[in-house]
Amino acid sequence: MTMTKEERVEAERIRLAGMFEDQYEIADRAQIVFGVDEAGRGPLCGPVVAGCCILDKGREILWLNDSKKISEKKRELIYEDVVNNSLAYGIGIASPERIDEINILNATYEAMRDAYENCRRMYAERGYNADEADTVVLVDGNKTVPGIMCRQTAVVKGDAKCPSISAASILAKVTRDRMMIEYDKEHPEYGIAKHKGYGTKEHIEAIRKYGVTDIYRMSFLKNILK
Repeated sequence: MTMTKEERVEAERIRLAGMFEDQYEIADRAQIVFGVDEAGRGPLCGPVVAGCCILDKGREILWLNDSKKISEKKRELIYEDVVNNSLAYGIGIASPERIDEINILNATYEAMRDAYENCRRMYAERGYNADEADTVVLVDGNKTVPGIMCRQTAVVKGDAKCPSISAASILAKVTRDRMMIEYDKEHPEYGIAKHKGYGTKEHIEAIRKYGVTDIYRMSFLKNILK
């Protein structure tokens, strides 16, 4: 039997409440939870972008999930909801040049640190105090982030388990996708708005035909350009 809109919303509220309970346990009952995630580690061009977010379960933001499991249209709506209703959020960006300079893993860590610091700064500017003793950073994946001077926990598939990481995932993904759409306006021959910089067959063919611009990660193109 098909659920009504009201029934779907109520089911989502129940799902989200369960996610917050799971996050509370994963965070070892910390009261202040920073969620951190990234978007764009694999593409051939564009930056890697990280998001960080602190949520209040009293401010309802429905449909949080792994950003890759949400349609582009829905991601945009949730992004606006996160920006307007989170306690604080931050974005960090590492450019293609930076990726080539320090490698993708270190560039990702750098973007995550920046996202965390920007989120923490916004949290303080809004009058909140992140007491180190009652604060944890939950990082999507199996590694914590070097250089974040706060208790951390890595959460495998955290973007589907912890609402704060889900929100960070959406912040990072939407921010990066918007940047790639702007790149596409400047370089329409590559089809970037469609593939967002990933190494599709069509994208690789375009690189070989038109060469590369300054938005490309040269360290990712060694096998393509040889």
